[in-house]
Amino acid sequence: MLFRCNNSLFLLVLFTTVSVFAQTSEQKALEEKREQLQTEIRDINRLLFAEKKEKGNVLDQMEALEKKITVRQQLIRVTNQQSNLLNRQINTNIRNIGKLKTELQEVKDEYARMIQKSYQNKSKQNRLMFLLSSESFFQAFKRLQYMKQYTDYRKEQGAQILVKTEELSRLNADLNEERKVKEVLLAQNKKAKDQLFGEIQTQKALLGTIRKNESKYANAIKTKKKEARKIDQQIEKLIRSAIAASNKKSGSKTKNTSKFVLTPEATVIANNFSANKGKLIWPVEKGIKSQGFGVYADPVYPGIKHQSNGVIIATDEGSKARAIFEGEVIAILAVPGGNKGVQIKHGNFISTYYNLSELYVKKGDKVTSKEELGIVFTNKNNGQTRLKFYLYQDTSRLNPEEWVYRL
Repeated sequence: MLFRCNNSLFLLVLFTTVSVFAQTSEQKALEEKREQLQTEIRDINRLLFAEKKEKGNVLDQMEALEKKITVRQQLIRVTNQQSNLLNRQINTNIRNIGKLKTELQEVKDEYARMIQKSYQNKSKQNRLMFLLSSESFFQAFKRLQYMKQYTDYRKEQGAQILVKTEELSRLNADLNEERKVKEVLLAQNKKAKDQLFGEIQTQKALLGTIRKNESKYANAIKTKKKEARKIDQQIEKLIRSAIAASNKKSGSKTKNTSKFVLTPEATVIANNFSANKGKLIWPVEKGIKSQGFGVYADPVYPGIKHQSNGVIIATDEGSKARAIFEGEVIAILAVPGGNKGVQIKHGNFISTYYNLSELYVKKGDKVTSKEELGIVFTNKNNGQTRLKFYLYQDTSRLNPEEWVYRL
């Protein structure tokens, strides 16, 4: 019986410990994700919904609102996952408490029977007679051993009761804490859902305004696409010019303007850059990605598709663009009617930082990782400060989200 109780308790404690550890790790990961999303929502409110005298154009408002709704929905999903995990943890604790209560009662009942039996035979005279009535020395020795084991067993049973009582108390305390955490999560999720409902209503109202004046929205889209094409064309033109100039300088006779002929030094830089894929620093110290890379649906008319050849990062007013890796400034962009930009060559990789109001570098400068390149432009009409960031390998576009850490 002693072995069975010890083994049973050991298995229950082991199962509980492993289960709690696994759930705690998952809960910690979910909590980190939830905090990250909450920070992102705060950044969206601060960077994309700046309160200025003049509101941004309807396209900016729509994109910012769409971004916030998407993140809010992710937050609600993660909070639901946390709540469901807590539910499983609470149910596990309830089952374990039930098992412990049953085992504790069994141990107590057995201990009571032992005490009663011991009381009936507790006198020293009875114990002495028990020994003296032995038929042989060997039998007396065995009886003495039995009496010792019986005494030890009583002590062990008392210890078992104490251990199980303490374990039951701890599980009950854990259960109360888990229920409190769950109540907080449910309250936060209700608040998030209410906020989401308000944002969706604002989005519907904005959609109504847009559809009353579709031509204005269409013009805003057309203007935005035209500006994006102008920047993309100049970026790719400057890259081809830089390739031609670099290849000529290296003594290469090739007329190919789509691929760099790399020197041994440039090859080392390119290899180091490639080895850091997914670990490169952000081109600004802090901010949020307001527009990703690739094709995306229009927030008002999903049938209309937009192409983004880079990413747009919203940051704080006065923020500086910084080099994501060591390299050489190969071009300065100056789009007519637009702002400034910088192109940096990293072997045969090129990073481009556009929408700068002031530059700190010039063509030919060698730069190091994190070196400041210029001040990101702030639109005084809507208060937004946005850096447009592009990444190329030779003349092939790359997705910066795959190269920059957690972009």
